[in-house]
Amino acid sequence: MEKGRSTVDLPRAERAMHEFLTAVGVDLTAQGMEETPARAAQLYAELFAGLHEEVGELWADVMTEEMDGLIAVRTIPFHSICEHHLLPFFGTAHIVYCPHAGRVAGFGVFTRLVDRMARRPQIQERLTSDIADEIERGLDAEGVLVVVDAQQLCMTMRGARAHGTRTTTSACRGVFLADPVMAMQAWQMLGIVHDTESC
Repeated sequence: MEKGRSTVDLPRAERAMHEFLTAVGVDLTAQGMEETPARAAQLYAELFAGLHEEVGELWADVMTEEMDGLIAVRTIPFHSICEHHLLPFFGTAHIVYCPHAGRVAGFGVFTRLVDRMARRPQIQERLTSDIADEIERGLDAEGVLVVVDAQQLCMTMRGARAHGTRTTTSACRGVFLADPVMAMQAWQMLGIVHDTESC
C-alpha cells in the first residue's frame, strides 16, 4: 500500500489540460477561461495527492491501552475520484476494529487514513478493502469492519442518471469473519442491523 513520493509536474499537467480542453471544443480564449487549464491542473494535483503520501507512517504513534472491547470511528467524510470517468464520488466511511494486545491508534489517524487513500484515482470497492487491509496490518488488529456509503456522480451525471442513488460497500477481516457474535456487535456499533451468520 505504500506509495513512493514524487514531484507533480504542474507545467506539464497544465499543457495537457489545455490540449484536452481544446480537443473537446472548449474556447480557452473566452473571458474567464484563460486560467482554467492551470486551475484544473492544480485541482487534480490536490485531488490525487494521496498517490504521493505514505500511509504506513500513520501508525508511528500506536498506543497500548488496557481494554477488551471494540472501537468504532463513524461518519468519516471523504471525497474521491472514480478512475473510470474521473468524476467524483463522496460520502462517509465507518470503521470498527478489535484491538490486538491493546494496540490502538488516535481517532485522527483513521480520518487521515481514509483521506489519503481517497485522494487518488479509486473505485469504492477497492477503497473499502484497502482501508480494512491497512488497519489490519498497521495495528495487527484482531478484526476490522469497514463500511463505505457514497454517492457516485458517474451514476447521476451520465449513463442511467440515477439521481439520489447511493452505494454501500463493506469489508470484513479477522475475527469478524470467524465469530458471528463479534460480527453482530461490530455491525450494531455502526447502528446497522445485520442478521447473517458472519460479515
